[in-house]
Amino acid sequence: MTLVPSTARTAFLEQAAQRILITDGAFGTEIQNFKLSEADYAGTLGLAKDQKGNNDILALTKPEVPESIHRAYFEAGADIAETNTFSANRISQADYAAEHLVREINVESARLARRVADEFTAKDGRPRFVAGAIGPTNKTLSLSPDVNDPGFREIDWDHLVDVYAEQVHALVEGGADFILIETVFDTLNAKAGVMSVRKVEKDLAREIPIMMSMTLTDLSGRNLSGHTVEAFWYAIRHAKPLTVGLNCSFGATQLRPHVKALSEIADTLIMVYPNAGLPNELGEYDEMPQTTAGLVKEWADHGQVNVLGGCCGSTPAHIAAMAQAVKALPPRKMAVPATVTRLAGLEPFVMAA
Repeated sequence: MTLVPSTARTAFLEQAAQRILITDGAFGTEIQNFKLSEADYAGTLGLAKDQKGNNDILALTKPEVPESIHRAYFEAGADIAETNTFSANRISQADYAAEHLVREINVESARLARRVADEFTAKDGRPRFVAGAIGPTNKTLSLSPDVNDPGFREIDWDHLVDVYAEQVHALVEGGADFILIETVFDTLNAKAGVMSVRKVEKDLAREIPIMMSMTLTDLSGRNLSGHTVEAFWYAIRHAKPLTVGLNCSFGATQLRPHVKALSEIADTLIMVYPNAGLPNELGEYDEMPQTTAGLVKEWADHGQVNVLGGCCGSTPAHIAAMAQAVKALPPRKMAVPATVTRLAGLEPFVMAA
């Protein structure tokens, strides 16, 4: 089947060839600043469970909150809005008895981000993009949650693909340009995300570009399923993602060697959005915008990144500082690896020619 090409991919690559692009920052910690009550989250939906903390549902019950956050990040200089849909899937929403609202949440979240993005583009003609954000869910395909039964899995592959496909379809319907499979702690979950996008592409007969972002669970540079950064790339390179990179896990200081390693092997754009340092004893983030901006600028100085932004603890002020710090620096030149067989177990394996 021939898919209708993505014009957003073309536009994004054109912009990325000219400058380092900026994605947005944290949503969860920004939402906390609004001090919302359970009633604010719940609205008039009449759901059976307490909704406090269900950030995704705000697209339906308090849309002015995510809209104001999108607006603040674009005003700070962001080129990309990530939809507020990290947990907007059937598995995660089951915790809130809101599984039946998954499609509506994703459609409305994407429409909201699309509307604000288009508004800013209309002001100055600079393209703004919407990345439909898909989190890892709270289940894992690779690991058993039962230490006494290592073969047990709470979900299977087909179920997770269907769960993701429902979300992907709704995000695209709402106007997302790309699907961002982010905070990947389980590489097999990420592969299910890729499969879901391919299914929706076939259904819609149109290309849906993928962005992928891994999260590390320890300083050695592995995710929860045990893959190194290099092994992760070799495991998902077949998806031909528009961007690949790292997010969450740690601050920029701890990610430095892993950003360098990925930059040297990935023949696609690198997008990194770290936390604002490490949390303090109260779980809060103290790293100041200029500090974070200075740290990520080091990656730009060394030609290692194409897109920068922030994850937990970052604010519009952090994004503004990053945009200012890298505005005069050239984007990373894509790696051109030799053509050899590269495989991935937990470690990368390159077959000798």
